[in-house]
Amino acid sequence: MDRVLYIVNAEHEANTYIPPHQHECFELVYYIHGHGTTSIGPRSFHFRPFTFALIPPNFKHDENHQPSPEVLFVGFHCGNPIINTLSGVYDDDKEHTVLQTLLRMNEEFKRKRDGFAELLNLQMSEVTVYLQRLLAASDFHSPAEDQMQYVLNYMNEHYRHKLSITSLAEMSGYSYDRFRHLFKERFGHSPHRYLLLKRLDYAKSLLLHTQMHISGVSAAAGFVNDAQFCNMFKREIGLSPRTFRIQSKVK
Repeated sequence: MDRVLYIVNAEHEANTYIPPHQHECFELVYYIHGHGTTSIGPRSFHFRPFTFALIPPNFKHDENHQPSPEVLFVGFHCGNPIINTLSGVYDDDKEHTVLQTLLRMNEEFKRKRDGFAELLNLQMSEVTVYLQRLLAASDFHSPAEDQMQYVLNYMNEHYRHKLSITSLAEMSGYSYDRFRHLFKERFGHSPHRYLLLKRLDYAKSLLLHTQMHISGVSAAAGFVNDAQFCNMFKREIGLSPRTFRIQSKVK
């Protein structure tokens, strides 16, 4: 029988580090918002929204949060032998089934109506059944199995923002030099050049399809300033942004 010991909904400040610690029970930590890294035993993982960590009893673990995160975590004892073999960070399913059950549990815990403890234990048993089902499904995997793909996805979503190669390397779990080498080997460009090409493609789209001023295009595409944008654009495209816009309209 699963038994819930505690359930907590917490928001941490950005760039919060929770040093290594351990519990005598299982802990499931669900990451609702934010991203960062966590070490569970000897292994390091990256987490993002709608992933969760499973930490077995007496496993040392830490958390390094980057943006302000919201987490929901529950401590529990578990008699399921399959769950006892798990440790790491995993994806929830597309319906966020684990999260939805945890939210119901948290609401029940806050209200503390008659029989809430028994209901929490039953709901925790639901969670462990969901985990068992996910484990059998092909889409149940640890994001850490392909950290480089996750970093690429993150770059594709945030290339218009300020991104440092150092922070991307930390996100991948590799050293700065190792990350740059693996990224180029895997995706054909250095991380810096990949970001540059993404920004230039976006800038070209804005030049073609909007009347936005050159300085606005530069800022929207993630360049530091107009001079950098114009220099990079002409070096890579062979035309200034203004000439590119004019010639494209003539065609």
